[in-house]
Amino acid sequence: MTATEDLRAEHEGIRVMLRILAKVCETLESGKKVDQNHLEGIIEFLTVFADKCHHGKEEEMLFPELEKSGISKDRGPIGVMLSEHDEGRGFVRGMKEGVGKIKAGGPFAATQFTGSARKYIDLLSRHIDKENDVLFPMADEVLSKETQDRLRENFETLERVKIGAGKHEEFHALIHQLKGVYLS
Repeated sequence: MTATEDLRAEHEGIRVMLRILAKVCETLESGKKVDQNHLEGIIEFLTVFADKCHHGKEEEMLFPELEKSGISKDRGPIGVMLSEHDEGRGFVRGMKEGVGKIKAGGPFAATQFTGSARKYIDLLSRHIDKENDVLFPMADEVLSKETQDRLRENFETLERVKIGAGKHEEFHALIHQLKGVYLS
């Protein structure tokens, strides 16, 4: 498996979580309650797996290698991806604040959560398509097999250091659990 194939595989897990998040929004928008543990699990997944792990691999390892290969950070797809990563972080902060207000029973708390969540879903869905359809094919063209192999090894190290041993598997279990609740 190449480094870009690894990132594409992670996108599939993130896409499933985005579908779960959309169903959570529908539930909240219909006036029903959602298990607090589910909301916190989703936020942790988005913060730790999608951002620290997945975006970390891109920002700290893949993008610098692409720059070395001549792909511009400022006037190309890398700059767009970085900007969208930052925008997504803002939406996740909005969701976290919404969860805090939901816990406190605040008025319009669900609206804050769902507003940020819907914007995040839209942004990340388009973002993943851009990476899969434009950036990763570009990377596959310019990065040697040796560079892809080195990146893949470094990705594994980043996972152990940034999210911890076994955490990846815990996130897969969370996806499976929430999929059973919201997507069945």
